[in-house]
Amino acid sequence: MTAAAARSQWSDFNWRLLHPEPLQPLQHMALDQVLLDEVAAGRRPPTLRIWEWAAPAVVIGIFQSLKNEVDARQAQAHGIQVVRRISGGGAMFVEPGDTITYSLYAPLSLIEGMSFHEAYAYMDSFVLQALAELGIKAWYQPLNDITSEGGKIGGAAQARRGGAVLHHVTMAYDMDADKMVRVLRIGREKLSDKGTASAAKRVDPLRSQTGLAREAIIQRMLETFRRRNGLRDDTLKPAELAAAGRLIEEKFGTEAWLAKVP
Repeated sequence: MTAAAARSQWSDFNWRLLHPEPLQPLQHMALDQVLLDEVAAGRRPPTLRIWEWAAPAVVIGIFQSLKNEVDARQAQAHGIQVVRRISGGGAMFVEPGDTITYSLYAPLSLIEGMSFHEAYAYMDSFVLQALAELGIKAWYQPLNDITSEGGKIGGAAQARRGGAVLHHVTMAYDMDADKMVRVLRIGREKLSDKGTASAAKRVDPLRSQTGLAREAIIQRMLETFRRRNGLRDDTLKPAELAAAGRLIEEKFGTEAWLAKVP
């Protein structure tokens, strides 16, 4: 049997939607691990989670260096918490209401035999369709950027463990680009390399490209996913929240995890 023949289809699964109230940055980090493990163990169906943020944050990837990515003094001055996630990819700058962030937790069989480039684009195909329906011609810029004629929209990251995949995306809606550049060191370097005076030219927010409220864009994304794959509303289980709390104490909230050298 070929890899393509062995591959699962989106419609093979009973997809669930989680869109809870705003959570703290550390809760988001821990829930990504908990929900990935729950799907891998078969205790939770494949799930799409929309993130709402209760506080601003910088989220660095598992392979990144804290010192290289973040100006700690600027982050503290602006009241921005720095956290580390379990997926790869670059640093994310987030303020409540300024981004659209989501995670997909699915069996690895959904992307069986695909290259990393193919898997990234495939997992976000519903978003590219939703954006097209809103008048944005968007495409994947290898390996993990979603971009459009108006500029970069967002970036993706993945983690794979226990027979499941976590696919995580953050898209800019109304980014405070100047603050982002003060807090993220890598942002300054990229702008300097390109001779660009303003970070706004690098991350073109969805607000300027659609003229729509953030909630309206999320709603279109969910409608598109539901139409293509089916999607039922769900809630976080008490056991999942409890597991996330333990992981914050033991892992995500520790200095050892945040400052670990890749």
